[in-house]
Amino acid sequence: MVGRIHSIETGGTVDGPGIRYVIFFQGCPLRCLYCHNPDTREPSQGKEVSIEELLEDIRKYKSYFKFSGGGVTASGGEPLLQPKFLTQLLKALKNEDIHTALDTSGFANLDTVKEVFDYTDLVLLDIKSINPETFKKVTSVDIEPTLRLAKYLDEKNKKMWIRFVVVPGLTDDMADIEKLASYLAPFKNIERVEILPFHKMGEYKWEALGYDYVLKDTLPPDEKLINDIKDLFIKKGLKV
Repeated sequence: MVGRIHSIETGGTVDGPGIRYVIFFQGCPLRCLYCHNPDTREPSQGKEVSIEELLEDIRKYKSYFKFSGGGVTASGGEPLLQPKFLTQLLKALKNEDIHTALDTSGFANLDTVKEVFDYTDLVLLDIKSINPETFKKVTSVDIEPTLRLAKYLDEKNKKMWIRFVVVPGLTDDMADIEKLASYLAPFKNIERVEILPFHKMGEYKWEALGYDYVLKDTLPPDEKLINDIKDLFIKKGLKV
């Protein structure tokens, strides 16, 4: 079986525990205003690879995984756009006793992707906002599939990290953030919430691709705002 990927990072340290082999899948249904990988959007681009090709390379890093508690992370793009390939890849990794993580927006038909989570140790779920209007403004898609997936993962008690990007003037409404924290508080499977400050490291890619980067005048959030948001999640009993 072959899949379509954009690129690979062999020494990742921010996409799950330990040292990670990060596979960036090609294709994404979202159009996030702050996306730092806009070159992964189009499903027909990237390159085709087989599972065995990936495994042959991944095996070279097993000692690093063992030493650091790391493994392989499927990122993107949106890996759930290729559920059959993703499932078989994760299954093969589990057969190699390699820790697996999935970085996802959660925007997928749940019935077609459930098998993926049978071979996923950790899900990194990006929730852009709990406010449906803000979520739609940020991503151009509806919030419901993401929330449905979050509830399903809680029911399965699948370990989950929540990722929330703070964009001044866009996702920093404190009332909305408090609603998000209150929504997440009852979940039993959330190990941590990652508060990620907005950055513009991908802006040059937008320019190169001829896309209009509407956040070019937006500045990163200041430290006080980040700390206030952290405190809000912590007060709801969530680890940040």
